[in-house]
Amino acid sequence: MNPPHLDSQSLDESTPLLEDHVDLEAAKRKTPLPRALTALCVARFSDPISYSQLFPYINKMLYDLRVTDDMARIGFYSGLVESIFAVSQTLTTYTWARASDSVGRRPIILICAVGLAIATLLLGFCTSLADIIFVRALAGFFAGNVAVYHAVLAEITDSSNSPRAYSLYAFIWPLGSTIGPLIGGSFSNLGTKFPQLWGYDFILAHPYFMPNFVCALCVVVGLCLSYFYLEETLPAKRRGSSINMGVTCQAPRLGALDLLSIPMLRALTMSSFTLAFTATAFDVVFVLFCYTPIEQGGLSFSVTEIGNALSLNGLLLAVFQLFIMPSLLRKYRSSSLYHTCTQCWPLTFALMPLLNLVVRRGYDDDNETVELTTNLTLWIGIVLILSCSRIASAAFTTNMILIRDNAPNPSYIGACSGLMQMIMCVSRMFSPAFISSVFALSVGNNLLWGYPIWVVVMLGSCCIGCYISHKIKIMDQQA
Repeated sequence: MNPPHLDSQSLDESTPLLEDHVDLEAAKRKTPLPRALTALCVARFSDPISYSQLFPYINKMLYDLRVTDDMARIGFYSGLVESIFAVSQTLTTYTWARASDSVGRRPIILICAVGLAIATLLLGFCTSLADIIFVRALAGFFAGNVAVYHAVLAEITDSSNSPRAYSLYAFIWPLGSTIGPLIGGSFSNLGTKFPQLWGYDFILAHPYFMPNFVCALCVVVGLCLSYFYLEETLPAKRRGSSINMGVTCQAPRLGALDLLSIPMLRALTMSSFTLAFTATAFDVVFVLFCYTPIEQGGLSFSVTEIGNALSLNGLLLAVFQLFIMPSLLRKYRSSSLYHTCTQCWPLTFALMPLLNLVVRRGYDDDNETVELTTNLTLWIGIVLILSCSRIASAAFTTNMILIRDNAPNPSYIGACSGLMQMIMCVSRMFSPAFISSVFALSVGNNLLWGYPIWVVVMLGSCCIGCYISHKIKIMDQQA
């Protein structure tokens, strides 16, 4: 049905132009953020919490379970446990997304929330390495519905409120990744830490039950909010939908290869891979760079200083995502902003080695201390580099918007998001090992005239990402 100002009666030349002006002004009004956004963000929040909460205690847990008596091999088993979640999530992401395109978003979100809550709780009862691996694989299986959340976000927002909504949503993962380890470190071994308050036989027998119980409660809260406040958003399953269901059911579904045959989606897939690879590599190499001795090209930071730098990183991300990104999304085209953010990655990696040059100028070898002025200059440089990296990471937000805008039709948003998330997960699986190996090769090496090999390698990777994002920008402008 045509809007009132476009029907046959309004096309008369006698119609006043003021009426069109009023309708245009009404069209420009901002749609309030949907109530379902809160439920969606809380439900999404449970994923990073469940993923990261075991990081502080997994080594101690494996040692307590006598998985091995060799402390040097604990890292191998903890790495296996930490990675099995990501592997399981990668293998199921696209399947959950495709299923949500058929049965609806809400059933998948509710089923996965129940499964994730049970898997998280079971981890606190594990008594062997096999139990832990199975439970973590199960948790990754139910956490594979991340693309379904992306699809719901796309379907509950429009062009007027998506800048704020996407910025808030993009902030959920780093926030959960920060709070998760805090829960794991604070609530593990309560019976030993506070025997007068928590010295119960059950807590002493299951020292890692409480952090998993708290995380499971977070998942249940998200489940309850989703059940009561998150309505079905899939167009074909929505109440009162006017979509021709007969045509929808008879039309053949597009598979992954069919979606990749679309030039824009193919470019976004390649760009998603390079973006996830680069962002993960930065997170890994920044900590390595801070930890490495100054004479070997690093900053020789203590654990406390590294923690302060990472906290600063989270603060800068919060400020940028919550206060700056919404304004940028309203003012600039998504593809242009995506390319601009991607261009910040080469600058980030190129500036990092300069921090070592700064600290060398004021470093006292005898006392192993840094002058106050040099230390102040160093932290100003760290703020600059971390700010550049947070601007670059904003590409993830615009990436979600571009996927939404370039899906073949609304019913394929889930499949497209699932495909991109699967590609990103694959990239994140081997990026840490790759950059760690290249960084190790760089330390103490005078190849490339003393310039760090890892910087050159990452600059090459960043340039590939910038080239692809530039193609996306041109394709979007020509569409």
